[in-house]
Amino acid sequence: MELTFKDVTLTSPTTRLSIKDWKIHHKESWALFCTDGTSISALFDNLGKSDDETIVEGEIDNPYSWVQVSLKEQQRLLEDELANDDTDFLDKIDQGSTVAELISIKGMTSTKCQQLLEQLDLQHLANTGFRALSTGESRRVMLARAIAFNPDGLLLDDPFAGLDIQHRQSLQHYLATLSTTMPILCGISRFEDMPAWVDKIALFGHHSLVDTFSFDEWQEHRVIKQLTSQSKRQSEKVQQLLDKHKHLSTDSDTIFKIQQGHVAYTDKIIFTGLNWQIDPLQHWQIKGPNGCGKSTLLGLIFGDHPQCYSNDIVIFGRQRGSGETIWQIKQQIGMVSSALHLQYRAGCSTLEAVISGFYDSIGLYRKPTKAQIDEALEWLEILHLSEYRNTPFRQLDYAQQRLALLARALIKHPRLLILDEPYQGLDYLGRMLFKNTVSYLVSKQLCQVLYVSHYDEDKILGIDNVLSFHFDEGLQCYRAKINTVA
Repeated sequence: MELTFKDVTLTSPTTRLSIKDWKIHHKESWALFCTDGTSISALFDNLGKSDDETIVEGEIDNPYSWVQVSLKEQQRLLEDELANDDTDFLDKIDQGSTVAELISIKGMTSTKCQQLLEQLDLQHLANTGFRALSTGESRRVMLARAIAFNPDGLLLDDPFAGLDIQHRQSLQHYLATLSTTMPILCGISRFEDMPAWVDKIALFGHHSLVDTFSFDEWQEHRVIKQLTSQSKRQSEKVQQLLDKHKHLSTDSDTIFKIQQGHVAYTDKIIFTGLNWQIDPLQHWQIKGPNGCGKSTLLGLIFGDHPQCYSNDIVIFGRQRGSGETIWQIKQQIGMVSSALHLQYRAGCSTLEAVISGFYDSIGLYRKPTKAQIDEALEWLEILHLSEYRNTPFRQLDYAQQRLALLARALIKHPRLLILDEPYQGLDYLGRMLFKNTVSYLVSKQLCQVLYVSHYDEDKILGIDNVLSFHFDEGLQCYRAKINTVA
């Protein structure tokens, strides 16, 4: 059995991919590495039969049944869960189908379900609703659910995104074993995540398959230097735009302060005893394993978490609950996160999505000024999204959506920029552009940055204050350790 491509062109509403001649032999696993914004989503959608909008030219001989695991598929599942929300009929918030329910495909034995839960470290989450999971936990559920369908092969788009170090390592080992039983096509955006267990590596660029390599040949390739040079040129354009529209805040109020912070649900405590504050001109990184409460803490700051009013919180110099509106808070905060990305389901254009940052809305419901439109168009041009200005935001490729949300966060020049695993879904070039932009904001003090990442490689010079969550065995919840620099 071979998967073969001959003179193939795949065209979706926002992506195009050409493959002249490519063969994937029986049980052969490949890593797919993309450069310059080239996307493999149309390829995965076609093989996984999860999209009927892709136009196919040429010949594809596909003898396998594939199941896809991607951030886009995760987004679709969440939308299905939201559509079935029964909160209005319950005496509690409906958190969606439980992990065990999502994995228990029709006909699956309880033994097989339990085995998947254990293999992907999900047994302690078996009765937790999908909507209550962290991003990393959701990713592991998506993989377990895919395997439960018993496919011939797996299509994994950036499978390590959102996972902490421990779970990235365990997933590498798990996939190495799995690759001996089925073919795996694994989209990779980071050099450090390149699996040693793959048989071959395919390099995609300029919207086509450029070349294929053995693992050893890949190690010697010059693509890193080429991409670094390209990202530097694009980053300089972003920096020029930031300088053009910059304004520096002279406000000396404490940005955020929480005393004896505590978040708990009916069945468990997430964290407790948190005493922490963000002073003017400070930048912070938040660290900790999946499920420790990093995104929950960000929700307390942003005002989206229901327990933000049951905690003792000061935000921008004002006691939370003292009469401020949530919009007064959000006007001063820019946010890029997987949670926001999943929530951004408005039927607006890409241009309108960027402009919506001025109003902190999901979608655009006001008539923007000419100056706002012009600045949004500048952002789209720099991010190579100009041709999609009138394209519905939800039709964009996931990576294109993420870049548009970066522009949405920065366009209003926030006092505080919150970045929760911001690079998810981005290829190497997009990630470097994003990182260089944040580095520039920090170095020039154009705003204060609150930053969450599971990768040591993502450390940004100037973000030296660290809040890290650690599990307290005695309290059976997480506690924070705080390190500040003078």
